[in-house]
Formats: sequence, C-alpha cells, structure tokens
Amino acid sequence: MKTTKILYWVFTALILALMLFSAISTFIPNPQGDVIAKHIGYPLYIFKFLAVAKILGVVALLVPGFPRLKEWAYAGFFFDLAGATYSFIAVGDPAANWAPNFIFIALLFGSYIYYHKLKTQ
Repeated sequence: MKTTKILYWVFTALILALMLFSAISTFIPNPQGDVIAKHIGYPLYIFKFLAVAKILGVVALLVPGFPRLKEWAYAGFFFDLAGATYSFIAVGDPAANWAPNFIFIALLFGSYIYYHKLKTQ
C-alpha cells in the first residue's frame, strides 16, 4: 500500500504541476504564446477558458472525496493533452514539437491507474 500511495502522489504531483504551470502561464502576457495559438489555429480566448478548467481540475484531484468529479478531471486533462497533441500533428509540426506530450499522457495514466488502485485497497 505504501508503494502504491507513493507512486500515486509522484504521478499526480507531476501532472498537477504541469497543469498548474500551463494554466498560470496563460495569464502572463507572452507574445510567443500568441504566435503558437495562431500557428495551430486556436482563438486566443480559448486558452483562458482552458486555464480555468485546468485549475478546477487540479482542485478536483486534490480535494478528498468526490470520485465522480475526479473522473471528470482526469478525462478533461486527457482531452486537453490529446487535443494539443493532435493540433500540432494536424498543422504538420515535426515530432519533436508534439512527441513529449506522450510523456505527460503517460504520467496522467499513471496517476489514474494508481488512483483506482488506492480506491480498491
């Protein structure tokens, strides 16, 4: 049980740090971020919406209880990461730009799997 709990918190802390960093950096003026948004064809206002959703997802995973809300947070994080990956692939970016997202998706799956292992113990 101790190993399961440690692995859960390692995976979860990494994915929560990624999502918080991503959300906070959205609210900091960054011309390079605007260029990337235009490159992948996203309107700028969608990033603010996604940033708020990421912050709410982080809160959902940290607050004890609410298992259904946690499931939604995991799903939202997956769709965010998968959508970002697909967007870069769709505009023809090289693999070096989008392949690291699979590491983040693997971290998310690790957190999700160990969340369920903890629930069954």
